[in-house]
Amino acid sequence: MPLGRAGLAKGLDAAFERIAERLPGVLIDTFREQSSRIAALDDQINEIERRLQAWHRNDASSRRIAEIPGVGLLTATAPIASIGDPKAFKSGRELAAWLGLVPRQSGTGGRLRLLGISKHGDTYLRTLLIHGARSVLTHSKNPPLWATKLAQRRPQNVAIVALANKMARTIWALLAHERNYQWDFVSKPTVP
Repeated sequence: MPLGRAGLAKGLDAAFERIAERLPGVLIDTFREQSSRIAALDDQINEIERRLQAWHRNDASSRRIAEIPGVGLLTATAPIASIGDPKAFKSGRELAAWLGLVPRQSGTGGRLRLLGISKHGDTYLRTLLIHGARSVLTHSKNPPLWATKLAQRRPQNVAIVALANKMARTIWALLAHERNYQWDFVSKPTVP
């Protein structure tokens, strides 16, 4: 069989003809039914993606989020659907904690141990952010310098989750303050 999804779809009919002599007709018919179901699912997925793309083009918040490196169509639309009102969170740090992108803490006697990420909150959005961060760190021509230095000192996944945390905080800032993404933006501390 050819490699890849498209190659498989093209070579499937020829493969059915080759094995038709060796396998019972009932089994070949079952294979063809399953193949047609997969094709129907592909058509439904394409239609859903088309609708999402149309909604994304018309939504200013989604377009702002999509400017962040590592954020694609699904990651740009998912926060708007799952977060709702970004001002429900006091800060981007609170949003990142809600998504489970912060380490759990354990300690006694003033000593604090940081454990793995808490994994609370929206699993789907957390997964999208982690995959986007992994893509930026491994495939981007210009990954953030702080993240590459962190990846040299700590395990790769620690740096990936740290970048996903930063992406979640950036998403909150873009939504809450209705700003456009700027890669070199530095927030000014608020004075009480």
